[in-house]
Amino acid sequence: QVQLVESGGGLVQAGGSLRLSCAASGRTLSSYAMGWFRQAPGKEREFVASITITADFGSTSYADSVKGRFTISITNAKNTVYLQMNSLKPEDTAVYYCAARATSATTWTYWGQGTRVTVSS
Repeated sequence: QVQLVESGGGLVQAGGSLRLSCAASGRTLSSYAMGWFRQAPGKEREFVASITITADFGSTSYADSVKGRFTISITNAKNTVYLQMNSLKPEDTAVYYCAARATSATTWTYWGQGTRVTVSS
């Protein structure tokens, strides 16, 4: 099992920045992906960003709506993933969830409890 704990959410004005953290513990995956998803009130959960880590390669992916504003990164120890969110907009308001899966998995297997981000206009 992998446990994921998010932190860093809060209230921010439009144009501001926040950094979300996701601390992972438990089972170690040799090749895996970690991602951020969000769910706004009344909407389905949507993909935000992901980072894929293999033995000698790492790649990132972003939703079009956050490209150029959000950056996903991971610590050298590979146990904490961050989502740096800049130029925040009211439409970024949502509960943000961290997720993880082995690269061989087709679905996201592990989920955190979520952290709320509210962007005021």
